[in-house]
Amino acid sequence: MNKSSIIETAWKLDSKQVIAPQGFLASAAAAGIKKEGKLDVGLLYSRRPSIAAARFTTNAVKAAPVLLSQEHLEESGGEIRAIFVNSGNANACTGAEGMIVARKMAKLAGEVVAVPADQVIVCSTGVIGVPLPFDRIKQKSQELKRNLSGEGMDAVSKAIMTTDTVPKVCTAESLVGPSSVRISGMTKGAGMIHPRLATTLAFVLTDAFITKALLEEALTEACERSYNRITVDGDTSTNDTLTVLANGASGASLIEQKDETYHHFLQGLTEVCQSLAQQIVRDGEGASKFVEIAIEGADCEPNATRIARSIANSPLVKTALAGEDANWGRILCAAGYSGVRFDPDRVGIKIGDLEVCKNGTGLSFDEALAKQILSRRDIRITVNLNVGSSSATMWTCDLTKDYIHINADYRT
Repeated sequence: MNKSSIIETAWKLDSKQVIAPQGFLASAAAAGIKKEGKLDVGLLYSRRPSIAAARFTTNAVKAAPVLLSQEHLEESGGEIRAIFVNSGNANACTGAEGMIVARKMAKLAGEVVAVPADQVIVCSTGVIGVPLPFDRIKQKSQELKRNLSGEGMDAVSKAIMTTDTVPKVCTAESLVGPSSVRISGMTKGAGMIHPRLATTLAFVLTDAFITKALLEEALTEACERSYNRITVDGDTSTNDTLTVLANGASGASLIEQKDETYHHFLQGLTEVCQSLAQQIVRDGEGASKFVEIAIEGADCEPNATRIARSIANSPLVKTALAGEDANWGRILCAAGYSGVRFDPDRVGIKIGDLEVCKNGTGLSFDEALAKQILSRRDIRITVNLNVGSSSATMWTCDLTKDYIHINADYRT
């Protein structure tokens, strides 16, 4: 196909359902790792050869499945056909036995879908430091195989939940030439969320046809503008994994250079990842508010991002938001300890459209109106440094008493 003849339609995004791209199958089962017979094991599989790109936790303490998945990506040259995941147990800090169990999971999944074990990404999430009961998972292998279908992704999105209150999914579709291309994803996470160059568990599948090198580049940029811009509590997990599989089953032309089609694909991937990441924040443990921290007028984007992250992580800012208290001083304070040098006397702050600070000094404002703005589910805080033209955004939530209750009782 002549690349110049390719007409791309805008991505149509659906954040309410997850639809399998062409060539992908999925299934889930309840293995008894979680209580009350809930789904806790999931399998995603490409019926044809597929390539993968992935990002993992930056935590120095890495779970066995993370270490194994990194090993498999290298051994297979990025050719990955399946993702095998369990919830309820992180298989982290479990010593040599944890790695043995992770390898058994990869071998089992490989046998179920008839692919080499090193073409399987293994993921786990849940309680840290407890041995993973592999025998329970093994007993579900035939059920997982029997139930593999194009309609199974919804079940997997439920199987990866831990303290999540809702599954988090997104599907994007676009016409590229005569071919319909789909990018579909699912994610989990509500607490222990502060990725920093990694993610929570997130699986994105696409039937686009793209080289491994360009898939890696696209994931790097999409991740930076989505998962790397969220925080719930400032904790980076031991198990964070974001994996994208592409199998080319759509029939669309190969994306092999950074042309318009590549940038179109990048846009779709970014939109899906942003939707998934924002759904995590909206479901933050105990959260009642979704908060966008927008930094404007910075000298460069990295500095803007650093300041936004500092404000988004501040317990004092987050508790003020929970209490609907327009305590803008906490916002300026958090910017000040971000490590970025700026002139406080030039800073302006808005809560919604209400200006509360100008030139680093508080303004007289309507407290009742401020409280009304802060009572909303969605809140935007804008900090203008007034020194340049760069900007950045982080997404966070408030910090409530419920967060403490959820995490105080999580293991027991």
